[in-house]
Amino acid sequence: MIKFIIITFTFFFYQIIQASEIEGFPKIVDGDTIYIKSYKIRLEGIDAPEMKQKCKKPFFQVMFFNFEKDYYCGQISKKKLAQIIGNKSVKCILLGKDRYKRYLAKCIKDTVNLNRWMVRNGYAVAYRKYSKQYVLDENFAKEEKLGLWKGTFIKPEKWRKLN
Repeated sequence: MIKFIIITFTFFFYQIIQASEIEGFPKIVDGDTIYIKSYKIRLEGIDAPEMKQKCKKPFFQVMFFNFEKDYYCGQISKKKLAQIIGNKSVKCILLGKDRYKRYLAKCIKDTVNLNRWMVRNGYAVAYRKYSKQYVLDENFAKEEKLGLWKGTFIKPEKWRKLN
């Protein structure tokens, strides 16, 4: 189902803002990107690890020494997004497009804000460069040592620049 609402404002300029919703069964690309029908959708305000990104998690501790091992945190992020969605329909509220022409959206399954869920459970970080909306959720995940915050990692934006 696709709904379009046109809202117009006139000040010194004529501006049209188009808000729309897309609903359907998503194909999960990674921890912050899905497809619904032909729409490539980026979960707005969050940044998940890349599919080839490795992070570290503790696997053994002796007194003050922590031993960590590498794991593909981007693959875990994708898996967790797929698990929370299951075989359910998702509704995405489109908020704009990014420079790669992906739709930026807040996506909801039942009553769960998927963007927030990914950050609050530590499978993505708040993308502060573009939004401060999920910073408190990131702080919660960090304090509780959830997901990525159990171990050590490079923030996805920095990892992309280095790789």
